[in-house]
Amino acid sequence: MVKKNSGIYFIMGVSGCGKSTIGNLLADKLNVPFYDGDNYHSELNVKKMASGRPLTDNDRQDWLRSLNDLARSHSQKGAVIACSALKESYRHILDADLKGNSKWIYLDGSFEDIMNRLRKRKGHFMPSDLLKSQFETLEPPHKAIQVSINRAPEEIVENIMEQI
Repeated sequence: MVKKNSGIYFIMGVSGCGKSTIGNLLADKLNVPFYDGDNYHSELNVKKMASGRPLTDNDRQDWLRSLNDLARSHSQKGAVIACSALKESYRHILDADLKGNSKWIYLDGSFEDIMNRLRKRKGHFMPSDLLKSQFETLEPPHKAIQVSINRAPEEIVENIMEQI
């Protein structure tokens, strides 16, 4: 029998929407591990983004496959994985071989709200200049729990828990 909190919960959205904060809180609520997809980027990808250049689809392929490997290895025990997953094609790679054992949570916010957050953020490799390219790339998911970022993190997680 599979526990209610087993499976993979992907927290997605553009940089600065709160994936790490919400992902950590949700993982605590579900009593499963949290993994930040940013930690799985290659050194080359991090340098490219840090220099202000957006990643291409090709740049993301190995990263997406490694996150899929991570998801598959935790699909029975459960995990929360934060990943921008901006395009439907990326989500297909991330979901591969999970046999419907995943849920998507989309943290939705306006360009202005997220840009304000990014300007306050310190110590992250992703410069705020790349936010425009992320919004241009973003294909909002059709099958996801969609929550607004304009609430306190604890309220956002409660909203997610109600929808799970």
